[in-house]
Amino acid sequence: MKLLLRLVLLLVVLAGLAAAAVWWIAARPLVLPAPVVDFTVQRGHNMRQAANAIAAAGVPVEPRLLYWTARLAGKAQHIKAGSYEVHAGLTIWQLILKLSSGDVSQADLTLVEGWNFRQMRAAVEAHPFLEQDATALSDAEILQRIGAAETHPEGLFFPDTYLFDKYSSALALYRRAYQAMQQRLQREWETRQAGLPLASPYEALILASIVEKETGRPEDRGLVASVFVNRLRIGMRLQTDPTVIYGYGEAFEGRLRRRHLDTDHPWNTYTRAGLPPTPIALPGMDSLRAALQPPASEYFYFVSRGDGSSQFSRNLAEHNRAVNRYQRGGKGS
Repeated sequence: MKLLLRLVLLLVVLAGLAAAAVWWIAARPLVLPAPVVDFTVQRGHNMRQAANAIAAAGVPVEPRLLYWTARLAGKAQHIKAGSYEVHAGLTIWQLILKLSSGDVSQADLTLVEGWNFRQMRAAVEAHPFLEQDATALSDAEILQRIGAAETHPEGLFFPDTYLFDKYSSALALYRRAYQAMQQRLQREWETRQAGLPLASPYEALILASIVEKETGRPEDRGLVASVFVNRLRIGMRLQTDPTVIYGYGEAFEGRLRRRHLDTDHPWNTYTRAGLPPTPIALPGMDSLRAALQPPASEYFYFVSRGDGSSQFSRNLAEHNRAVNRYQRGGKGS
């Protein structure tokens, strides 16, 4: 009986010593080969597979030690898939806590107000921390995959800075930006000014995109929107240069000439009345609000002063004088 008791006590002491040794090792800061080491835990991987992946990525830890420490702590069944960063000074125990809490590393991408979809797509496809699962898809296929009802991608994505887990799906980012625009557009549409010459939220999006491209200064957005609303009300052509330029796409050589204005195409608001068929850029929140809550004005014209601001006019005579003053015979809107 005494021998059995001694054996039990010995086992308890050995287990305690082993646990203390494991804890001592687990509490020591890791000496990394670089200030930061990245690794990814794939979906479906268990703790043993994760430990092997972490060691293979360059984290100086014995996989079996990492596995058994997590298992003894009751954390092995709770690890989360994703991309992680290990910084110098992190301990094995802190690493296990990162894995079990899903403290994944993140990246970000800024979609800029006024970008067209071609620019947005290039930025997404150039990002090093996105899984490029949309590169081989056409624009229409991207819209289909994210659940969009529209067939043309322009203007459908809200310009903002998006945080995401490293190596997450590019399609997921497209979907988030699309849903963000849909939510904001619908909210602004529901509180729109009464009597606007706009038949749908999509028409509001088109107008907002024109305001975005025509506005050099934020404080001018409302009056720019009022000019276009006033023209739409009386059936006057919008005659806005950015729509003409958009219609030429990558073929536009960088300088707008009279022949561009005179050549008819679906986005040429000099040759066609009403709104163009699609947006021409990503409008920001201020442009959405300007399009749907324009201030009352008697303006039908505006021209750039050359410093980013605009001079607004009530009639053609006033406008011509403004053009002569600020553009010396240049073309105004």
